Amino acid sequence: MSFAFIVPPMASLLTIKSPSFHFQVTQLLVLLIVLTPAQSISHCRTSCGGVPIRYPFGVDDGCGSPYYRRLLVCSETGNLELRTPSGRYPVRNISYNDPHILLTDPFMWNCLDRDNFRPTRAFSLDTSTHLSLSPQNDYLFFNCSEEDVIIEPKPMFCERYPDRCDSSCDSSSYLCRHLPECASALRSGSCCSYYPKATESLRLMLKYCASYTSVYWRNIGAGPYDEVAEYGIRVDFDIPVTTRCLTCQDNLKGGGICGFDTQTENFLCICDGRNDTASCKEPDARDRSSFLYSSLD
Repeated sequence: MSFAFIVPPMASLLTIKSPSFHFQVTQLLVLLIVLTPAQSISHCRTSCGGVPIRYPFGVDDGCGSPYYRRLLVCSETGNLELRTPSGRYPVRNISYNDPHILLTDPFMWNCLDRDNFRPTRAFSLDTSTHLSLSPQNDYLFFNCSEEDVIIEPKPMFCERYPDRCDSSCDSSSYLCRHLPECASALRSGSCCSYYPKATESLRLMLKYCASYTSVYWRNIGAGPYDEVAEYGIRVDFDIPVTTRCLTCQDNLKGGGICGFDTQTENFLCICDGRNDTASCKEPDARDRSSFLYSSLD
């Protein structure tokens, strides 16, 4: 449906004194404002550095869920990074079917280091967020002090000292004997496996160990043992599901992007050129024009 309006030149408008004409011009201008879409006040990027950005995340403020506000950053070089209390870490991938983020920690030991253990720092997450370290991570510690760390083959040690089992670093770890991608990288250094239950225990381990690395188990099949070990940190996340967000994303209702008001953090449906509190489906022009005229009567 199209509209054609003939507006007299501005000079003519200024010389016309008829009250009825001025009322008609006012109606015309208000109608034009109503029929013109509002400018977009928010834009949500859908990728950064080749990594897809979808709900509940956003790299632009007001996009995604407020639970994850300002956690992801698209750097000036176009790379996606995760903000944590211990620093910013490159994001390798985000899975939304099996919700998790894969991170790279440049300070961790890698195959190229071999027996050269560089200074490192303890990775940590903000416990107030909806992010958590995945139990699919394994941590390997190198050249630990035997005076300060319990380094023992875990199966035998746990049988003898079950009360101290959780505090021991497993020297018989499969991953220590089969380092991913570089099984023979360690020639003189020692290795043991330990899962720190808190950031403080990780810091304490690094106080007595030369370095560490994180290995996660990536699923490659449907079976429980169809996994392969790779370097990196797996961080799990929750996807907050709400009726409002599902309505906003519904293609039959405009297919919007779930977001929030940056001042109040109240829900917003981000549409093409405008924002709404419900969905992107607009009333047709006749509905809006009839509302306009009824309000002017």
